[in-house]
Amino acid sequence: MTEWNQTLISEFLLLGLPIKPEHRSLFYVLFLTMYLVTVLGNFLIVVLILLDPHLHTPMYWFLSNLSLSDLCFSSVTMPKLLQNLWSQVSAISYAGCLTQIYFLFFFGDLEGFLLVAMAYDRYVAICFPLHYSSLMSPKLCVGLVALSWVLTSSHALLHTLLVTRLAFCEDNMVPRFFCDISALLKLACSDTRVNELVIFIMGWFIIVTPFLLIITSYARIAISILKVSAGGIHKMFSTCGSHLSVVSLFYGTIIGLYLCPSGGNSIVKETVLTAMYTVVTPMLNPFIYSLRNRDMKGALRRIRCKRIKSPLPMRVTLGI
Repeated sequence: MTEWNQTLISEFLLLGLPIKPEHRSLFYVLFLTMYLVTVLGNFLIVVLILLDPHLHTPMYWFLSNLSLSDLCFSSVTMPKLLQNLWSQVSAISYAGCLTQIYFLFFFGDLEGFLLVAMAYDRYVAICFPLHYSSLMSPKLCVGLVALSWVLTSSHALLHTLLVTRLAFCEDNMVPRFFCDISALLKLACSDTRVNELVIFIMGWFIIVTPFLLIITSYARIAISILKVSAGGIHKMFSTCGSHLSVVSLFYGTIIGLYLCPSGGNSIVKETVLTAMYTVVTPMLNPFIYSLRNRDMKGALRRIRCKRIKSPLPMRVTLGI
């Protein structure tokens, strides 16, 4: 075997979710509903923030990027999962698998960096309210998002290129509903130590560091509120508790799967964990971060009122 012919297979078989054949239709409807809720919810948030000038603030700038990231993150895996459930076509090409790996890393990492930016925004707003406008300038907000896109694209490209150097010989069955890099490494018939080392080292920078920054931001917020009023801590947790729950769900499953894997984890358990951060979290974020927010509800009402009032002037203009 030559080094130039490392990849001996042209496609992988995604085993999907451990669902009995008689339950496939039910789960197809369930996941289709979840995917539609994810797409429509996040798309609505992006549109509202784009159209309503009242939402042109740093917090909602980060929110619009987070919603766009969630929409794309879910779209990387869900269409293939739905196809698998509906037609039982589980094959994915080698190039398609690499594409999934790249965009999973890209949008997954991007969500983490945006969550850090949002936590920092809340920290500045609560702890330094008088300096908020100067500290969270438009230039800084755009720079933070641009830096997030650059770092995540570079990190995704690194892992994708490292996968291309691996040889896959006979076993091409991936026990996931998408091309998960940890599952692919177990199928490789060449040395994967470099890949595993890079995942571990970069994982601490890309995953653990943002998680610690988020926790630190909320801890500083809690300390600042306690200095002013002991009763304010209850209000903070009622506001931020749901945010921290999603952060813990997102990071907890990723850290458990990729940075602290357990040899005793069953395939079913690992599949459920991957579904939590690829399917459930993107669906929950619109409800937790935005759609139940009073500003978002107000923006929706204002846009609906504009649509109701706009037909008459439009007809007059067209008639001139």
